[in-house]
Amino acid sequence: MAEPPRKLSLPPGYKIPGRRPNRWLIVRRRLIALLVLGGLIGLLYAVVQVALDRRSHTRSTTTTLVKPLKIVFPEGFTRLDMAARISSVDQIARKERGIKPALSASRYKELTRSSPLPGSYAGDGKPRTLEGFLFPATYDFLRSTPTSQLVSDQLVAFRGTWKKLDLHYAESKNLTRYDVLIIASMVEKEAFSPDERAKVAGVIYNRLHAHMHLGIDATLRYGLKLKPTQPLTPHLSSKSPYNTGERYGRYGLPPTPIANPGLASMQAAAHPDRRHGYLYYLRKPGTERQYFTASEADFVAHEQKWGYIK
Repeated sequence: MAEPPRKLSLPPGYKIPGRRPNRWLIVRRRLIALLVLGGLIGLLYAVVQVALDRRSHTRSTTTTLVKPLKIVFPEGFTRLDMAARISSVDQIARKERGIKPALSASRYKELTRSSPLPGSYAGDGKPRTLEGFLFPATYDFLRSTPTSQLVSDQLVAFRGTWKKLDLHYAESKNLTRYDVLIIASMVEKEAFSPDERAKVAGVIYNRLHAHMHLGIDATLRYGLKLKPTQPLTPHLSSKSPYNTGERYGRYGLPPTPIANPGLASMQAAAHPDRRHGYLYYLRKPGTERQYFTASEADFVAHEQKWGYIK
């Protein structure tokens, strides 16, 4: 009679080693893993590329459909000039682009009519118009851009520009920041050649120091809203606070800026030409240059010579 098979007795903790795969099986498994990983990477790349293509297409379409409009405010424009420019741009947008911008000339005049900002520069806190603070530049806007955003952009541009000025000299002459801005606005209107801005500012400083009337025609034109082609003679005795004329005008600076100056005129107002003692200037006929002199008699002689007075 046959005996039953005996069970193999193993030492405690001993495990029968598993069968190791052969080398070809290992290589095959690794190849399969690499192929799967490569496929996943390719799929991910394709998904990302499609997303980027769609985003690029969307941006291109948006740029085409929402092309920004532009409005240009030249240096020396007044607040009312800028409102008129808004009306012109609105008409052009309607005619050439077939759209009606949200910008409004009437709203612009309303928003810039009164603000506490000028008072903070003058040091008295009184609200005034934003004349002088509406920085002249080119501004982009969309169809839906509100008028308040345009005004805000101009004030931001003004503050950024104003920070570039060194006001130590003006302050040594007891001028406020608002005074400097008023002088800059007069320089913008009076200096036709860029290199004469500092000279014109120097004449203003010299006249203020000598307690003379400024005698600047542009201030009276601003106060009475006179066009450059309208004669001043009938208005020389005006009681307007903007009349700085020799006979009936007020002493000192006009009450507000008379235009919105650019950086160059601001710098001239803060750094006037101090190398001369000029008190008068007169535009040379047929040119964009001024004739400067320290003598009243010389000034009057050239007025007669060039036909300004008879």
